[in-house]
Amino acid sequence: MKTPVNRRHLLRGAGALIALPALESIGFRRFASAAAPGPPPKRMIFLGIGYGVTSETWFPDIHDSGAGYTLPEGLKPLARHKNDFTIVQGCKHHFSRQAHWGSTYWLTGANQYGTPGQSFSNTVSADQVAAAQFGEHTRFTSIQLGTDASDRNGHGPGNSLAWNQRGKPLSAWNSPLETYLKLFGTDDMPLAQRRAMLAEERSVLDSVIIEARDMRRGLTKSDTDKLDEYFQSIRDIETRLSKSEKWMDVPKSKAPLAEPDEALVGRSEIEMMYKLTVAALQTDNTRVITYRQPGSRLLSSIGASGNPHNVSHYRAGTETEVSSKMRDTAHSELLAGLIDQLKATSEVDGSSLFDHVALAFGSNIRSIHYLNNPPTLISGGGANLNLGQNLVLNEGTPLNNVWLTMLQGVGVNVDRHGDSTGVVKELQA
Repeated sequence: MKTPVNRRHLLRGAGALIALPALESIGFRRFASAAAPGPPPKRMIFLGIGYGVTSETWFPDIHDSGAGYTLPEGLKPLARHKNDFTIVQGCKHHFSRQAHWGSTYWLTGANQYGTPGQSFSNTVSADQVAAAQFGEHTRFTSIQLGTDASDRNGHGPGNSLAWNQRGKPLSAWNSPLETYLKLFGTDDMPLAQRRAMLAEERSVLDSVIIEARDMRRGLTKSDTDKLDEYFQSIRDIETRLSKSEKWMDVPKSKAPLAEPDEALVGRSEIEMMYKLTVAALQTDNTRVITYRQPGSRLLSSIGASGNPHNVSHYRAGTETEVSSKMRDTAHSELLAGLIDQLKATSEVDGSSLFDHVALAFGSNIRSIHYLNNPPTLISGGGANLNLGQNLVLNEGTPLNNVWLTMLQGVGVNVDRHGDSTGVVKELQA
């Protein structure tokens, strides 16, 4: 063939194969002489766990730094992946004050009182900085995963881990079944009807904009600022509508796994969300995913006593400490399973999905009410990081330095994030 083969056109003509990864079995290697597919894209995953961990048994000894450190009890289920993750110690969000908000500022590091006259303020989260660059190529600019509204212990305000460019919360898909249907469910509504609904939404939006602009006359500065924020919200809706329009006639990806049970709770819920995370990246539905994980449901599903708040205030030698350690072990086992899946998922060039992912696991809370040295585990080969070590940084190093290092590592064009002071050179390979 002398005419270059465009991947999007090829997939568009392949019907249900739209948005699948570049698979050798459907001819991508065969067309290599005409237009070889580029390298697999970079992806980011952020996994937030709310109230934190058991300090004494999750963190490696700070005096045992480097690659030869001894895995502590809470991380032992990850032993087979020891060379593929790094524990970063010594970090802190300098503005953090809320000891029950493990995710609200985890990816932002914002000052709660950063906006004069307001008791709550936030800024853009690290995932959304990446999504602004990566999201134009995928059906979903980013995907936010969460859990049932009744089980958000330790996470604080917000609907997910993600906050947009204006510091406003982004919504999440809160169950494995909802996530599966959003990604792979059949669109039963005819295309013409969906187009008509989109046109109606645009019409209503246009009318609102006209009326809002007429209101500008005679407003105070405070009201004008509020109206400007309102217009930004309108622009966000316009962006969403444009995205929907662009992908409306593109069939959803073929599901690489079966539809999940509606009744999954706790451990099985997290396990399935991890499988769906891999599926969403594998099919290139998105390249940025966050997951704000359940607390109470996890504890009950593994037979641990107590609620997340009481367990986070564990005391040595008590049932609360036992439950806290059980929770840590469960998280490490689940994370090890996710890394297994990322390594087992092949890219068209023979590499693994793991090789192109940058992953962070942790919380803004260490344990109890302590906000210094929050649990921070970094994995994945996508950001060219120095993995396989217990990295002990100077106490008080901005956690945003870690996020900045990851963002630059996956190729995001950004010079700083929040209160970052620079990249963590010791984390760079």
